[in-house]
Amino acid sequence: MSQKELAVTFLQQIVSGKIKEAFDDAIHTEFIHHNAYFEAGAQSLMKAMMDNAELSPNKQWTVVQVIEEEDRVVIHSHIQQNTDDLGVAVVHIFRFQEGKIIETWDVGQSVVSNSPNEQGMF
Repeated sequence: MSQKELAVTFLQQIVSGKIKEAFDDAIHTEFIHHNAYFEAGAQSLMKAMMDNAELSPNKQWTVVQVIEEEDRVVIHSHIQQNTDDLGVAVVHIFRFQEGKIIETWDVGQSVVSNSPNEQGMF
């Protein structure tokens, strides 16, 4: 499986509630993340994702674009907690080592209903 496929599969598993499996399959033992809302380390991020899966079991995730270059994969996507939610535009950045995700960054921007930009966010 390519890095690009592994990163997409990882997020697909997260959204579908298979969080532990996603971490077991894709995360390097020396994993670090840069999400400011959770303590460092894979365990705290995995727990936060499990908690979110319980709160939002009908989450929707749409991939907009995926870019791979050397040891990095970038996924631009649209995440909605439920069908009524306008959602968030999210960019996940993954760094790979030894065929596993060793480092992640993520940034998000809420989707707005009345944007003056007729091109939209996607």
